[in-house]
Amino acid sequence: MKIIAIKMKMHGTNVNIMNNDNIKKRVLNIMLLFLGALAFCYIFLLGNIVSNIVERRTFEADARTLSNEVMGLELQYLSMSNKIDLTLAKSMGFQEVKAKFAVRRTLGSIKLAKNEL
Repeated sequence: MKIIAIKMKMHGTNVNIMNNDNIKKRVLNIMLLFLGALAFCYIFLLGNIVSNIVERRTFEADARTLSNEVMGLELQYLSMSNKIDLTLAKSMGFQEVKAKFAVRRTLGSIKLAKNEL
C-alpha cells in the first residue's frame, strides 16, 4: 500500500494541471450567443406571423369588396337577360330558322344502328 501511495504521489507531481478559468468564460459566452440567436429567431418569426395576419385581413377585405361587385354585376346581368324576348330579337334583325339535322345512311351492305353516330 505504501508503495502504491508513493507511486501515486510521484505520478501526481509529474502531471501538469490545466488552467480551467478560461473554459468557464467560453461556455458562458457560447450559451449567451446561443440565447441571443434564439431570441433573434423568435422575434423574426413573431414579426413574420404578425405581418401575415395583417396581410390576410387586407386580402379578406378586398375579397369582400370584390364579392359585392360580382353580386352587383350578376343582378345587372339578370335584369338585362329578363328584357330579352322574341320581339326584341326580331327588332334587332334575328330570324327564326328551321333546324336541319344530319342523318347517316347505310354504307354499302353494312347497316348502322339508328342511335349510332
